[in-house]
Formats: sequence, structure tokens, C-alpha cells
Amino acid sequence: MNMKNIPYCLLAGLFLVACSDKVYEQTDQGVIVHVTPQGEHAARLVRLQVMGDKLIHVSATPESSFADPKSLVVLPPAEQTPFSVEQRGDTVSVLTQALKASVLASTGEVWFTDEEGRLILQENKGGGKEFTPITVEGTHGYTIRQVFESPADEAFYGLGQHQADEFNYKGKNEELFQYNTKVSVPFIVSNKNYGVLLDSYSLCRFGNPNDYSQLGEVFKLFDKYGKEGALTGNYVPDPKSGVQPLERREDSLYFEHLKREDLSKVVNLPEGFPFMGSKVTYEGSIEPSQSGEFKFILYYAGYTKVYIDGKLVVPERWRTAWNPNSYKFSVNLESGKRVPLKIEWEPDGYVSYSGLRVLAPVAPEEQGKQSWWSEMTKQLDYYFIAGDDMDEVISGYRTLTGKSPVMPKWAMGYWQSRERYKTSAELIGTLKEFRDRQIPIDNIVQDWSYWPEDAWGSHDFDKSRFPDPKAMVDSIHAMNGRLMISVWPKFYASTEHYKQFDKNGWMYQQAIKDSIRDWIGPGYIGSFYDAYSADARKLFWKQMQDKLYVLGIDAWWMDASEPNIRDCTDIDYRKALCGPTALGSSTEFFNAYALMNAEAIYDGQRGVDNDKRVFLLTRSGFAGLQRYSTATWSGDIATRWEDMKAQISAGLNFSMSGIPYWTMDIGGFCVENRYVAGQEVWNKTRTENADYKEWRELNTRWYQFGAFCPLYRAHGQYPFREIWNIAPENHPAYQSVVYYTKLRYNLMPYIYSMAGMTYFDDYTIMRPLVMDFTADTQVNNIGDEFMFGPAFLVAPVYRYGDRTRDMYFPACEGWYDFYTGKFQEAGVQASVAAPYERIPLYVRAGSIVPFGPDMQYSDEKPASDIKLYVYQGADGTFTLYEDEGTNYNYEKGKYAMIPFEYDEDSRTLTIGERTGEFDGMLKERTFTVVVVGKDKAQGFDKDAKGIVVKYDGSKQTVQL
Repeated sequence: MNMKNIPYCLLAGLFLVACSDKVYEQTDQGVIVHVTPQGEHAARLVRLQVMGDKLIHVSATPESSFADPKSLVVLPPAEQTPFSVEQRGDTVSVLTQALKASVLASTGEVWFTDEEGRLILQENKGGGKEFTPITVEGTHGYTIRQVFESPADEAFYGLGQHQADEFNYKGKNEELFQYNTKVSVPFIVSNKNYGVLLDSYSLCRFGNPNDYSQLGEVFKLFDKYGKEGALTGNYVPDPKSGVQPLERREDSLYFEHLKREDLSKVVNLPEGFPFMGSKVTYEGSIEPSQSGEFKFILYYAGYTKVYIDGKLVVPERWRTAWNPNSYKFSVNLESGKRVPLKIEWEPDGYVSYSGLRVLAPVAPEEQGKQSWWSEMTKQLDYYFIAGDDMDEVISGYRTLTGKSPVMPKWAMGYWQSRERYKTSAELIGTLKEFRDRQIPIDNIVQDWSYWPEDAWGSHDFDKSRFPDPKAMVDSIHAMNGRLMISVWPKFYASTEHYKQFDKNGWMYQQAIKDSIRDWIGPGYIGSFYDAYSADARKLFWKQMQDKLYVLGIDAWWMDASEPNIRDCTDIDYRKALCGPTALGSSTEFFNAYALMNAEAIYDGQRGVDNDKRVFLLTRSGFAGLQRYSTATWSGDIATRWEDMKAQISAGLNFSMSGIPYWTMDIGGFCVENRYVAGQEVWNKTRTENADYKEWRELNTRWYQFGAFCPLYRAHGQYPFREIWNIAPENHPAYQSVVYYTKLRYNLMPYIYSMAGMTYFDDYTIMRPLVMDFTADTQVNNIGDEFMFGPAFLVAPVYRYGDRTRDMYFPACEGWYDFYTGKFQEAGVQASVAAPYERIPLYVRAGSIVPFGPDMQYSDEKPASDIKLYVYQGADGTFTLYEDEGTNYNYEKGKYAMIPFEYDEDSRTLTIGERTGEFDGMLKERTFTVVVVGKDKAQGFDKDAKGIVVKYDGSKQTVQL
């Protein structure tokens, strides 16, 4: 027996005296193991349920029976997977064809091995389970924690989309809640080729289960004069204010939330101080009582820098006053050694926020484990997903939570949006300008406030600005565009829609009780509907159907779906504002609102029109969101280079959370005042000042990055985001953006094939390097490069003025420069050219990439002539997928696939027999095969010559 591959818990079980006692009961899906209790609230029952050959549902409870709440995330399996059960001592195991899951009855510890007995994942010694009773609004549940062992070389990805620019979550902490710019999904994928999905909807934490502490709870604080007990806060107002500077002692730096009793003021900040234009400094010293790595979280709005021990540990960061951000950083400190701390803060609003908290050091071996904490759930439920690679793990996740439908083809094109088109004439005129300039576009977006000022939630258009909504939609369709419209789950109390919900008890009431007024005009009172109610969801869609869908609107922008009833409140008040829900307290059902809201629209639209693909864009999300044909964007991010960079890791981790469609506001939503001023200078003088020059470059780099995301979309506050409003035609910014927009449409056969792959193969379009190069450990922490499908290596440029970029080329047979065709060795770090107009872009050896014709919109013309680029150096495959583009006939088998296979040894390309058919399918087409090799440098050229192949659906072989 190879003892190295056997967990210590199994060895213990082999030698128990009562090894012959049966400690389990078998069920239709697996086993229930009766655990020897280790304490009053320890696990008494542990259950293993087989959901697939590589899918195991683990449940545990300290009760005498399982509560078994219905999962909002996981769908019942279509059929039961065969399994067997064995007992060895007090170890009970469930076995499938590919997996063995075991429980040690003496502790409740669970572990998983493959068919050859190799350990994949193991719970912490003793089971790693903690249950703490909690009762909220009369409902009993548990605060739970589950810890798993984790080897030093493990890496974790997923958890949704967060803004601290962290990529590999090994050894890191992330609090999982929903908020503007933050999307939490309790799912991780390991580089050890497994995943864990925690089935809980409450506030969760990955990593350290503790909340961040106030500085004074972890350190001795000393003010700038050396007096113990506080730091010194210096508040220097704008000289124009006439207010005197203020100095006071601060025993904590926790100015993060509005006061419940007065939502115009921030907790703990000096009242009456004019923050706009002021300069604030917090300084003094901190002295730790232990040595180690202290993990800080900075909450900031306005301009902020942090210095510790004289070092700039947080270079200047900025966020708009109404939408703060959090940033995490770590500092090693010595016990008893006092070090200076200084924060420089320039508030950028009349109400502003700041905060600095800390976590005390945790032993590295504990910090590195995989740890989950949930505030409230009825029982512990998690799903273990094994795979031969990360794609199979994500496929298992979608087997559990639902497949991602094929998005409409037009959604793969370019979308134009701004905050906001104020009239129908602006909206139509913008789309016409695209057509006149021959810049490709498919979708134009109507953001919020198209309704009368006092009628939020009415779904009515303000007739003075949108006199004929149906004619407006028809005009957009006549220009071969689509219209997406913003719909919020928010209703003013004066609207008939609110009253329809309210009479049935389907409106959250706290905002009404507290008379919370929003920021529109004089301020209006309203609230959000309860999406956890099935009947409320039906009413929500019915109201949309009656007022909006009848106009022919093509897609839905579900804003503020966290739900964001009020910005910048503490978590407890947020719970009060968005509950109680139809299913229970908002403490228990805190994170899944966006999932429920998406279900309302998806089921609603498919129920009335099953011939038109649903498309939703939502600001929040949760596990399972993909099954509702829903994409997510990264919220109201800032227009800063560091925010652009953070979107790369945010998008990659969101993709690894199993939800394949993600996008962002290209250019950032919230704009620094200096860029607005630069635009105004340009408008008046046609002079490009320093700030406006940077603005143009920032947008150029962001568009370059955005062109290789699953969805390609620009949006933001003023300055306007249409490329002609950013730069004139002769400017490199304009030329670069148009180049990549046209390239996006050339790539439509490739991109839409990936849309098909997400459905048929559970594919992931935007791919961290670790997905395709798992064996190359150099990529574990690379979160600023990614693969766009199987072929393209994308390296966004995210620093102002950079004209080169350091890149790592993952180990494989080699890479080709997309623009020149020049070969690049793999497995090396290199500095590559990054001129203003171009993003570093490389193609993997062995890739087969179909390029279509120039188009102004996604279905302007069929891809009857395809340039088929074959990048030699390795064997390769690709399958061209096509269907009718906008309906659900693909679910009935109406689609076609053409397989391509390149064999490097024989230098032959096989164009396989076409399978399937659909109405309007091309029966014949031309492939022009363009070869790129080490000795055949050929950059992309849509007019390149090559080997012409007339294809009628029959298999053909081409010698290259």
C-alpha cells in the first residue's frame, strides 16, 4: 500500500476498535454519516450526495436532521449517477467511476480522491467545520465556517468580481457581498483542477473569517505629538470657505458610512466641516504587539495616499465622492516597534468617506488554507467539482447551476452607451453618426431617467424628451441597430407600479418608513421590490412587458441589482433596507437578489416570446446567473489607470466564477474633474491640454483592451464616450479605436463560435493564462494578460505613456505577433512594442482563426468568404459554429458546425464535413487559407492572398 496517498484521517479510521459498526445510512443519492459529536454545536450528520461522476454535494448539520432549504443556485440533476458505498472502519466512502468521497465518522472530516487514490482535496483535521447558532427575525440558523487543507503551491481563482486588483486568492481575504463595482460569487477554482461552490446567500468571507478591526484594536496608537491612544487628524479647509482649520484626536479611522438618522452626514467625521476642496491628514504612529504580516483595507473617496514607516505603501488613488472603493495592502511589522503612519486625503465632494482598518497576522500555514465563512444559513452545503482541467471544473459548475445560453449574435458586436442620452433625438442621432462615419455598431443603450422626473419605476417615457418611443425604437431598427434600455427594480411610492407591488406586500418597506429621499430633483421617496417572491417576479416582468417590451426593445439593462437601495450605508442598515424577503431575513438572503431579478426577466420574456433571445446586462450577479442569458458589468468604476488595470483581474476572476459574459465601462464611469476641465478647454479652444491628452490615451488603451473582452461596450459620465467626441478623425486615438472595432467584426466568426462553445462545451471566453497553461507555474499570479479564446494572447497597456510592455509568453510551441507574423519563443519574459495605436497581441502556434468580411453590424452580410489563418508550429483544431443568430432554434438542433484540424507533421489542414443545418444557412462558401509559420511571417491582412478552397460542406484536405 502506498501510504503517501492516504490521508491521515483514513489511517486513523483503519485502526478504530469499532471498525465493524455501521455508522451510515444509504440514500438514493449517497449516504448520511452519523458523526460522533465533538461539541455542543459540532456536526452530527454529514451527507454525501452524488450529483455526477465528478460532482459531490456535501451537507453537514449539528441538528438531528437536515433542514434542506431549497437551493436557489443548484438545479436538480436530470438523472441519478450510479455510485457504490463502502465502509472501512469508521470511514464511509461513496464511489463513482471517477471519484471517491469519504467521511471519517469520528470527526465528520471529508476528503476526495480520484479513481487511482490520489488526494484532491481534504477538509481540515477534525473536519474544519464550525457552527454557531444565530437567530434573526425569529428564524433559527447557523453562522458556519468550513476550512480545507491547501498545499503551498495551490492557487485559487473566482469569487466573482472585485476591485482591489487581486488575482490569485491564495493566502488572501475577500468579503463576499454585493455592491456597486463588487460582484460576489461563492465559488473558487483551484489550479489543482477542482472547484468548491458554497451554497449560501448570506454575507460570506473567503480567507480570514474575522472582520477587519479598527487600528486601535490591533495597535497602540500615538498621535503626532507622541501621546498614546489616538492619531492626529488635521482638517484644513479650502481657504475660500472662511472656516478655520481643525485638529482633533482620532481613536479610529472609520468614516465609511452615512448616519441612519441623517443620511447627509458621515459617521464620525466632524460635522459642519466643508470637505469639498479641503486637505486632511491623519498622522502619528502605530505599535504592534506581535510580528508578522498585517493586512490592511483602505476605504477611500477623493484622492488618498498612505505612508507607513516613511514608505509610500499606497500611491495616490481616487474615487468619486458618492461611490468609494476599497483597496487592500499588506505590511510586515515587528512586535513593539513603533512606526509612523500617515494618510493624506483630499476629499472630492461635500460628503466624503475615508477609512483604514486592519487584520492582525495569522500563521502563514493557516492563512494559506481554503477557508469559507457564512453569516447565516440553515446548514452547511457545499459542492465539490473535480475535473481533468479547469474547463471541466467550470463545466461541472454549469452542470450544477445551469448552462449559459447562446447570446444573440448582435451582442458580440460593439455597444455604445453614455450617462445618458437625454432625448430620443440624441439617441437616434448618435446611431446615425456611427452609420455616417461607417464605424461598426450593433447596440445603442438608453440609460436611466428617460421617465418623467417624479415617476421612477413607471416605465413611462417623458413625452417632452421622448415624444414617440415606438417610433424611436423603429428608427433604431431601421438603421440595423438594437436598443437596450435601463430598468431598475426601484419604484417611487407615487407610481401605480409601486402600488401594485405594495398591496401584495412585495415592496421593501424600510426606505419608506425612514422617508429616504433619492438625489433626483427635490428628492423622491421609493424603494425596491422583493425579487425573492415568485409572484412579485411575475409582476415585475408583466409591467416591463406592458410598457416596454411591446415597443420592440431588444435587451434589458438591470441596474442597481445588488439591490442598491441607498449608497454608502453600513451592512446592517443595508440588510434592513432590503428585507425581510419572501424567503426569510435579508441576513440569510443577502447576496442572491440579482439572480432572482434575472430569473424574472428571462422566464418572463421566454414565456411570451420564445423566438427572440433574451439578453440581460446586470450590475450585480451570483452563482447560476449564466443560465438566465445574463452578462454582468463591473459597475461605476473610475476613470483612472489603476482602475483600468483592476478590470483585467476583475474580469478574469469573474470568468473563473463560471459566468462567461462580462463587460465594463470602457473609459471608466466616474470621471475626475481634471478630465472634464480638459474637455471644456478643448470645446472652447480646440487645444489639447495635458489632462485631455491623457484622457484620450486612457480611452484608447481601454478600448484596445475592451475589444478582446466577451462583450465590447463603452459607457460613462461626461465627457461623452463616442469616439468622435474623444478625438477627431486624424487623431491616433480615433484611428486606433476604429481599427479595433472593425477588427472585432472581422473576428465575428471566431467570436460567435466561442458563444456557441459556451453553450455546447461550457467554454470560457476570457481566460486567465492558468486555464490553458496550468502546468506552467509562472502564470499562477499573472492577472494582467489573458487568452481571448484558444488563439489570442492579450496584454493590455495600463500605464500612461508606455510604449513597451513586459510580457510573459506561456510555455507552449510558440507565439506569433498578430500584426507582423513574427515568431516569438515561448516560456520567456520579454519587453514588446506597444505603440499608441496598438495593444500587444499574439497568436498561439497551432491556432486556426477564421476572419470574416468588414461589416457595419453583425448580420450585415453572411461570412461567405472567410480568411482562414493557420498558425503553424503545433497541431490545432477549431470548430466554426453558426446558427440563426437571434432565436432559440439552436436548442432544437438547428445549427451547423464545420470542424478544422491542422496536423503539424504532415502540414495538412482538414476542413471537415459540415454537420447540422438551419434556415438560411450558406450551402457554399470560400475559405482562403493563409499560412503563418516561423519561415512565413504574415501579419493579419484582410486582403491577404492564400490557398483558395471552395467548400460545399464536404470534407476537404489542404496541403500547406
